[in-house]
Amino acid sequence: MAGEIRFESDSIGELSVPKNAYYGVQSLRASMNFPITEKKIHKNLVINLARIKKAAAFANAKIGELDAEIARKIIAACDEIINGYYYSEFIVDAIQGGAGTSANMNANEVIANRAIELMGGVKGDYSIVHPNDHVNRSQSTNDVFPTAGRLTTLELIEPMLQALKYLIDTIEAKAEEFYPVFKIGRTQLQDAVPIRLGQSFGAVASALNRDIAKVRQAMHALQIVNLGGTAIGTGINAPLAYREIVVDELSRVCGIPLKPASDLIDATQNLDDFIEISGALKSISVTLNKFANDLRLLSSGPGAGLNEINLPPVQNGSSIMPGKVNPVIPEAVNQVCFNVIGNDVTITMAASNGQLELNAFEPVLFYKLFESIDTMKNILMIFADQCVAGITVNPDVMKHNLDHSTYLATALAPVLGYQVTAELAKESISRKVPMRKIILERGILTESQLDEIADPALYT
Repeated sequence: MAGEIRFESDSIGELSVPKNAYYGVQSLRASMNFPITEKKIHKNLVINLARIKKAAAFANAKIGELDAEIARKIIAACDEIINGYYYSEFIVDAIQGGAGTSANMNANEVIANRAIELMGGVKGDYSIVHPNDHVNRSQSTNDVFPTAGRLTTLELIEPMLQALKYLIDTIEAKAEEFYPVFKIGRTQLQDAVPIRLGQSFGAVASALNRDIAKVRQAMHALQIVNLGGTAIGTGINAPLAYREIVVDELSRVCGIPLKPASDLIDATQNLDDFIEISGALKSISVTLNKFANDLRLLSSGPGAGLNEINLPPVQNGSSIMPGKVNPVIPEAVNQVCFNVIGNDVTITMAASNGQLELNAFEPVLFYKLFESIDTMKNILMIFADQCVAGITVNPDVMKHNLDHSTYLATALAPVLGYQVTAELAKESISRKVPMRKIILERGILTESQLDEIADPALYT
């Protein structure tokens, strides 16, 4: 057994680490301290931690703060992680105390041990490459971890926006398809005035396009990072020459334009930029949740509900009621929206509870933010392909509902006066007879006059 472990120590004490592990004592201790979610830090966050370590190694080597050979091996180890290797070696929980120190040290240790191997050494021999002295040189968790969170958010958001655009395109195609179809519009769930079904779908697309603009606006701020600020934004232990070039090095490594924060102290302790992006996700969720609810209402029944549209059947609806089909895709949309809105509360609490020069709650903020983005991306594609694209209409039901509504009262009020049309509407409701029939029976208007006034196209 002795050959299968190695002993490492930190300021707390000594632990036995699996001999072949790339992580070290600090990662192991953190995994023992925080068995909380049973979910590791996001894979993209790991990759972006490696990108930051790579950029820092370049910068430190350029200014003579890091031996060139050690820097090359650190960079090579980072490249392997960026290419998807060693994710299993990142063992710390997504929620962790310490403002992300556990995640940062996990990266430092894995990179150091891989660099040691590349230099011909044995894992755990930190006299060759040290996690803190070399991999973490000129850095602190407090500038590395939030910078990694920003990069990861930007990275995850793009596929989510592509999925949202795909859903919008699907909705807009349905808006065009359904434009000739008239239905009764409803306010407060009561009959109101006519609307084209295509207009209803188009309104959803408009709202979602507006949400895309909100996300894009919030993304700009995430390109401003506090890397170089180290512990509290003052840049302690980071040479000025390093601070002047490290963000440019990171931009080159990531392939996206990044800027150093104009006030590194502010950027180290305040997380309001993440509130903006979470708020934009909440806005998307509110729009989607309403649309999903509307689809469930319009397709309800079919025998005893509105039954104006049909959602594609995707699975059996009941273990006890044969033939029942439920709106399971919109229900899944609702649940993702609930979760994203709930995550926004967690993110808000995390951002608002930092004290003095640091916010210690970035781990849960990132955990929930990344979850929101990932689940949103997934449900958008499902919603588009397995629900919206397959919606069909029941025009006869829509016409019947339109004919038996009292929308004519609104159209006739300017002609007959409010009081007369109100009485006609009340009679129509009480007798369950279309207003048109009552008006013709009484000879109030001729059929041609009524046709001219009652044409729903006039009001859409």
